[in-house]
Amino acid sequence: MNTTSDFANLGVNAKIIAILDQLNIKTPTPIQHKAIPVGLEGKDIIGIAQTGTGKTLAFAIPIMQRLSAGRGKALIILPTRELALQVQETFQKFSRFFNLRVALLIGGGGMGQQIRELRSNPHVIVCTPGRMIDHLKRRTVQLQDVRFLVLDEADRMLDMGFAPQIKQILHAVPHERQTMLFSATMPDTIVKIATTYMKLPIRVEIARPGTTVERVEQEVFIVKANQKNRLLEALLNQYKGTVLIFSRTKFGAKRICMVVRHMGFTAAEIHSNRSLQQRREALDGFKSGRYRVLVATDIAARGIDVKEIELVLNYDIPEFAEDYVHRIGRTARAGQTGRAITFATPDQSHKIRHIERLIRTALRISKLPVLPPDRLPPSISRGPSHGSSQNPHRRSSQGGAQYSRFRRR
Repeated sequence: MNTTSDFANLGVNAKIIAILDQLNIKTPTPIQHKAIPVGLEGKDIIGIAQTGTGKTLAFAIPIMQRLSAGRGKALIILPTRELALQVQETFQKFSRFFNLRVALLIGGGGMGQQIRELRSNPHVIVCTPGRMIDHLKRRTVQLQDVRFLVLDEADRMLDMGFAPQIKQILHAVPHERQTMLFSATMPDTIVKIATTYMKLPIRVEIARPGTTVERVEQEVFIVKANQKNRLLEALLNQYKGTVLIFSRTKFGAKRICMVVRHMGFTAAEIHSNRSLQQRREALDGFKSGRYRVLVATDIAARGIDVKEIELVLNYDIPEFAEDYVHRIGRTARAGQTGRAITFATPDQSHKIRHIERLIRTALRISKLPVLPPDRLPPSISRGPSHGSSQNPHRRSSQGGAQYSRFRRR
């Protein structure tokens, strides 16, 4: 049987192994198995791995072990508040055993509290790019002693337009440092960062870009926009576990959350219009089971680390195919099984094809189930359902023809 002696074989010291034992972490994941020895050697790393593979410990373990043995500090940059909170929690599980301080610098958090944390000279700074720039402009943060730099979810940060901020931060940290870059994909912009700011990085890859998580069953429903709420209700009644719903916009997320609550299910929302406290309460409530349904935009796709999510539901098909991979990576985590369902309107066949090309898999298109009648008040309904040409009480008799038309588009 594998035990934490597997981590010892990677060069992890006994103190960290004891902490891993307490956390019931027994076996390194593939990315940890490949990245930890390289990280402990102090070499630059480009880590390519799909979401949910244990990347945080792949860089946290080498950093904590090396920080505990010497001077300097670590700077961890992440694209979203949720992901930053998740990484901070991971570091805190180790730091208290080594008397190391961890500071969190994210938008929505109080500047006064963050400045106080920085004055305590933290050993690890976890931040989002925008808030780090705010502190650099205020001269409230010192980065001259950064020895370890991590760019996590680097492709997502670039997608979100953070390239200028990342370049500013890279110019503010010492040239002599260890840099670890982790990404689910490897676009040309990532290659450019690697060649410009890293020293002979070792590439560690456990899955090609576009690889989806294992043991997740994927399917698509072709559904008219004014039928989505009724299909959503049918699926929430069919599946009894926790459900993570993705909306394309923050306004859509708010509306979907209202719709789900009106159906009688507990729900919370996470998007950029919510305060940091509201987002933390929503995520904590979802983790604890207080909310069965969490509605989120893509800003939260990579920051939700919740075990045992039964269903990821793409109410709106993602704008970019890469986001599909990250969304469905929220289920089937840690070797468990899961399901991902996507709603696609009849004119979105091109978006499904883009996803299929990326993941190199044909998505199963399922026939609509029996849809319940529309009981939503017009004030929260996305659109009237009475315009549908289909009888809402029976299975579509046009399923085969609809499938063929969708695939031909």
